[in-house]
Amino acid sequence: MSLVGKEIQEFTAQAYNPSTEEFVTVTDKDLRGKWSVVMFYPADFSFVCPTELEDLQQQYEKLKSLDTEVYSVSTDTHFVHKAWHDHSEKISKITFKMIGDPSHVISEQFDILGEDGLSQRGTFIIDPDGVVQALEINADGIGRDASVLIDKIRAAQYIRKNPGEVCPAKWKESGETLTPGLDLVGKI
Repeated sequence: MSLVGKEIQEFTAQAYNPSTEEFVTVTDKDLRGKWSVVMFYPADFSFVCPTELEDLQQQYEKLKSLDTEVYSVSTDTHFVHKAWHDHSEKISKITFKMIGDPSHVISEQFDILGEDGLSQRGTFIIDPDGVVQALEINADGIGRDASVLIDKIRAAQYIRKNPGEVCPAKWKESGETLTPGLDLVGKI
């Protein structure tokens, strides 16, 4: 069952906040009131994961300019996130919060927990009401491209402000949208 269109569930977790070098508590309430990207990944000190998180960091300023906050999540603890941040060249660049999910509560809520007890590669776009608007789940060996999040979030924000319109394939900001109706049936 897809989580698209579903409201996120309550959770409380510990995270490492690299921008303040502190451990912080993150809850589902932190994902409300603005757009959020929640990026799950299998494990710290691994291989594909640091390339993905570094790529996400490279998009972080653009995402923040879209009133979007970013959170990464794995089943490692917040302590391991700090150690990874302190010892990895790629991860040391990260400034968004890194949530620990050793209890698997968040990974299970987002239906992203693998049989091996690790989070799968999943990215979720959540609107200010806490509703999942888009998601992507990849096999373990397939890294993601964070730049695609920019257009997806812009489209989701446009649709939120313009009910009744839809964004066609490859839609870019200021691009043409469609208004579904009888006059379009069989004409596209």
